Amino acid sequence: MDEPIPGAAPVESTSLPVPYKDRSTGLIVFGILTIMLGCLAGLFVPLMLIGQAAAAKAGGAPTPLSALLPAMLLYASLAVALVWLGIGSILARRWARALLLIFSWSWLGLGLIVLVFMAFLLPKILANFSNAGAPGNRSIPPAAMVGMMVGMFLVFGVLFVILPAVWTFFYRSRHVKATCETRDPVIRWTDACPLPVLGFCLWLMFSVPMMLIMPLAGHGVMPFFGMFLTGMPGTLFCLAVAAIWGYAAWSLYKLERRGWWLMLIALCVFMLSSFLTFAQHDVLEMYQLMGYPQAQIDQLQKSGFLVGNSMTWLMACSVLPFLGYLLFIGKFLRGKS
Repeated sequence: MDEPIPGAAPVESTSLPVPYKDRSTGLIVFGILTIMLGCLAGLFVPLMLIGQAAAAKAGGAPTPLSALLPAMLLYASLAVALVWLGIGSILARRWARALLLIFSWSWLGLGLIVLVFMAFLLPKILANFSNAGAPGNRSIPPAAMVGMMVGMFLVFGVLFVILPAVWTFFYRSRHVKATCETRDPVIRWTDACPLPVLGFCLWLMFSVPMMLIMPLAGHGVMPFFGMFLTGMPGTLFCLAVAAIWGYAAWSLYKLERRGWWLMLIALCVFMLSSFLTFAQHDVLEMYQLMGYPQAQIDQLQKSGFLVGNSMTWLMACSVLPFLGYLLFIGKFLRGKS
């Protein structure tokens, strides 16, 4: 990834307009920490397989291996990407600094959304699990429930807010930016468009393999205007969505407004389709079509998580931030056809 863009002229690095502090040591330290995060993410792949094997050996109802494929792909991709970015940070590559800044901002934004959902859903889930105990068994004491919630909020707060905030604070520093541009004075592919647009493009490109694996992971089950597509229709729908995401990502990377309009229309259509579907069907029906064991479906039903109209609100809260961000990056595309 160190090849320059063809025809690009080297960036002058002999005279920076503003003095800066060399952050090479910090880039090495954060690079090593990023590699460690990648190794930690990679450990989740074998742990998921071990957990699935242990559940099967215990006589329970393990999650089908095909249903674990998206999560395994996510952790494996994250592990490779973080190790690669960590090495780039150690070498003070400008593309590594740009991608790590996008990653840390995405990590922080996702963490804040997770904490908000936890604040609304975790008390309900714990209360339902406590009330669903076997007759004669004591329910979870209120003090213990409070302790569990506080402990989970602390853990998730560190993992999803404090750590990404530290990464963001470091890589957004002008001193770090100047250090990378001085030690790597060649225009890279990450310089071809503004970072907010590049981040959205990368999210779309990451979604493409996720959609392509859905026919294997979930039998191609997709919500579609009041019903669930399955089998070949669902597979074709996943392929179509992957094609749309891929084309929109490439078009936005080139700062073409047609990609922006395509994403705006697609997100609105998909949100409407999901609303119509989950207003008439429970999400547990979708899990049954995807081949989840009945025991796991019963556990989800007891927990009260994603039952009733909660899936509709979850879809709205998930899509609206993307719509807002899409409107935000529209200002970078003015004058582009």
